Amino acid sequence: MNDPIRRVFGVFMVMLLALAASTSWWTIVRADDLNHHHADQNTRAQLRGLKVRRGVIRADDGTILARSVRTPEDIFSRRYPTGPLFGHAVGYSYTTAGQAGLEQYYDDDLSGRRGDVQTLVDQLRGRSTAGDRLQTTLDPAAQRVALDQLAGRKGAVVALDPRTGAIKAMASVPGFDPNAVRDPKAFRALQRDDANSPLFNRVTQAGYPPGSTFKVVTTIAAIDSGKFTPQSRLDGKSPRIVSGTPLKNDGGESFGVIDLTTALTKSVNTVFAQVAEQVGAPTMKSYMERLGFDAKPPLDYPRSQIAASGLFRSNGKPLSVTSGLVDLGRVGIGQERLRVTPLQMAMVAAAVANRGKLMKPHFGDRVVDADGRTVRTISPEVMSQAMSASTADQVRDMMGKVVQEGTGTAAALQGISVAGKTGTAEIDIARNITQPWFIAFAPIDHPRIAVAATVERTAGGFGGVVAAPIAKAVMESLLGG
Repeated sequence: MNDPIRRVFGVFMVMLLALAASTSWWTIVRADDLNHHHADQNTRAQLRGLKVRRGVIRADDGTILARSVRTPEDIFSRRYPTGPLFGHAVGYSYTTAGQAGLEQYYDDDLSGRRGDVQTLVDQLRGRSTAGDRLQTTLDPAAQRVALDQLAGRKGAVVALDPRTGAIKAMASVPGFDPNAVRDPKAFRALQRDDANSPLFNRVTQAGYPPGSTFKVVTTIAAIDSGKFTPQSRLDGKSPRIVSGTPLKNDGGESFGVIDLTTALTKSVNTVFAQVAEQVGAPTMKSYMERLGFDAKPPLDYPRSQIAASGLFRSNGKPLSVTSGLVDLGRVGIGQERLRVTPLQMAMVAAAVANRGKLMKPHFGDRVVDADGRTVRTISPEVMSQAMSASTADQVRDMMGKVVQEGTGTAAALQGISVAGKTGTAEIDIARNITQPWFIAFAPIDHPRIAVAATVERTAGGFGGVVAAPIAKAVMESLLGG
C-alpha cells in the first residue's frame, strides 16, 4: 500500500470512528436526556406524540383526569375533563406547550414507549401507538374541598396518607385549566401573568417562612436527641434577648417557668429559641435533613417543578444552619431565613403520625396497559427513619394538646382526635402582613391523613384562625366526617 492510499485509509478510519462515537453518544449516553428534553427543543418527540393515543390518567375513584381524543386531522390531542381541578398535579401535554406535572413525569408510560424502533415500526405500518393508563392516589372530593376552602385566596393545601406517602389532595391557588394550554395565545397569557403566577405550583415550588409550625421540627430534635423531654421546664418570659436582639412572644405575653408541652400548646417563642440554641446547630441540621430539608423531595413529579426547603441567602443560595451567619434561636421558631414548601411541612406532620417513619410522597398508584394488566405498581417506600417511634409518640401527644386546648382548637373534629400545630409567620411587620399556617394529622391513634395548609400574605391573619379551618375541612372530607 503506497503512502497516499495509506493516508486516505487513515482519514477514512478516523471519520468512521468519529461517526461511531457520535452515534453512541447521542443514541446511548444521551438518549434518555433527549427523550425528556423540553418540547420546544425536541421536534422528534413532538411529532411522535401526534400519533400516540396517550393513556388515560384517573383519580383514585376512577374519575378521568386526562384522556386523548382523535382530531379531524387524524392526530391525537389531550383533554382534561375536570378542568382546573387538578391542573397543577396532572399538568398538561401538548406539542405546542410541552409538558408538565404527571403528564411529564410518566410520559414514557402514557405514550406507550417500548423503544423507538417499535414506535417507528408501528407508525410505518399506519398503527397508532397506545399508551398505558395511570391510576393515581388523588381524591377529587377532597381536592374540591381544598379549593373551596382557599376560596380564591393565594395559597396551598396538600394532604397525604402518612402510612404510604400517597398524596390525596394538592391544591395551589391561583390555578389554571390545562385545556386552555392547548391555545398558544392563552398559554402565553398564563406564562406572562406575573402578578398571579397561575402555572407556579405553590405546594411543591413556593418557599414560605413556616412560622411556628417549624417548632415541631425543633421539638423532634430536642426530644429525639435526648436533650429534652416533654416535661423539661424553661423560662417563657418575654421579651428575651436572642442573638443580641429582643425576641417577644405573640402579643408580648410573658410566661413563667413552663414545661415543653405547654410551650408548644401555647406556641411560646422564647422557650423554643432557647431549645434550639441548646440543641445546637449540628443536631438541628441532622434532624432537618432526616425530615427532608435541604433536598428536593423524591416525588414522582418533574424535578424542575419541585423546590427544596431550608435556609436561603437573599440571593436564593442555600445557607447551612451551622453557618455562623445564622440566628439559631429564630430558626427554632420558624423565622430567620427559613423557606419551606407546603409539601415539606406536610411531610413533617406525616413523619410524626407514622411513628417516626417518613414515607416517600407519591401521586402514582399503578400503571395499567391497554389489556387491563398491571404493568407496574408504585409501592410505598420508606424515605427515612426521621426519629424514634417513642419520640414520635411524645410529639404526637404534644401536638394533640395544641388542638385540644391551645392555638389550634379551630381544627378539632367531632368524634375524631386531631394533632396539629399553628404557625403565623411575619412577612411585613410594619404593615402587619402574615403567612398563616396549619399542619396536622388525624386520627391521633391511627393516623390516616396528614395535611398542611397556608394562605399567602394575609392582613394580620393567624394560623389558628385562617389555616386551621382549611385543614379541618380537608381532613373531614378524607376521613368521612
